[in-house]
Amino acid sequence: MTNITQASVLAFERKLDISDAYFWQTSSQDKTAKPIPVVVREKSVRGTISNRLKNKIAEDPAKLDAEIQKANLQTIDVAFLQDDKDTLQASWSCKLLPFKGEPCTCNSPSYQERLLQIVEGYLHKQGLAELAHRYALNIANARWLWRNRMGAESVEVTVSCTVNGELVSIVFDNAKDFQLNDDFSAASDQIRQLAKLIESGLRGEQFIILQITAEAIMGFGQEVFPSQELVLDTGREKSKVLYRLNENQQAGMHSQKLGNAVRTIDTWYSDDVQFPIAIEPYGAVTTLGTAFRQPKQKRDFYSLFDNWILKDKEPSPEQQHYIMAVLIRGGVFGASLKE
Repeated sequence: MTNITQASVLAFERKLDISDAYFWQTSSQDKTAKPIPVVVREKSVRGTISNRLKNKIAEDPAKLDAEIQKANLQTIDVAFLQDDKDTLQASWSCKLLPFKGEPCTCNSPSYQERLLQIVEGYLHKQGLAELAHRYALNIANARWLWRNRMGAESVEVTVSCTVNGELVSIVFDNAKDFQLNDDFSAASDQIRQLAKLIESGLRGEQFIILQITAEAIMGFGQEVFPSQELVLDTGREKSKVLYRLNENQQAGMHSQKLGNAVRTIDTWYSDDVQFPIAIEPYGAVTTLGTAFRQPKQKRDFYSLFDNWILKDKEPSPEQQHYIMAVLIRGGVFGASLKE
């Protein structure tokens, strides 16, 4: 192999093209009723002081009483089902784009040639079946509903797709039958069927757009949980702002949040994993404040990728799956010319 240097400009387009999710509501007792939008509305509340106080206040009863008497007034966004609706319906789509390993931007022809050889070898030897199976499980188990899944009595997931002019529909009667922290060994005829569709789309054999809908029984009038907006204006009037999809104030979930759930397939970051994490270059889990793939351990994407491309050190099949999943995720991976 000739001397190949790291490309300073290197980027990949995502191959799982995911839409936002729309929130609707219906009743499990009336299957003929047309779903109506879940609406985001404002609520003003008078909360209590519950944050950790300084010791000189917390340890002085008089000062603590004075602090507690202060009004903690808040205006927040909320989303509730109506009192005659008990089912949250969330719907979104996922387009599968062909994955051949070709970057959308690369300023080194020799590097790109080597990269394409590596990906071609992986596709021939390992294939995309394992990644497709894991993506399929995360769609079927409704991980992407996040907190709404936890509060649901049951969740039915339906995946439909038009293949060669015919509508294919796959139904998972109860997504909660699939465990979120397993090793992705669960299998069924429906899982295999969905995985084959995903693999076919990633291989470019067919044009695949999956239409995914979940119906989660939450309870009549219960609260549901759309995405929360990140508002950088510290002088904002509301302490919580929920995602609205249109002028009707319809609740929804960000495509990024859906994508994070679907690519939560990394069980290769450690020899003793307790749960899967999302595919990220450093194994970042922001809710835990932890990077599970540390460069010191040579388990991060860049260490594995550079050793494979530049030094011809082939990683284990499990880490090859991880590397390809990062490329499918997409991103900018070029090496800076400055340290």
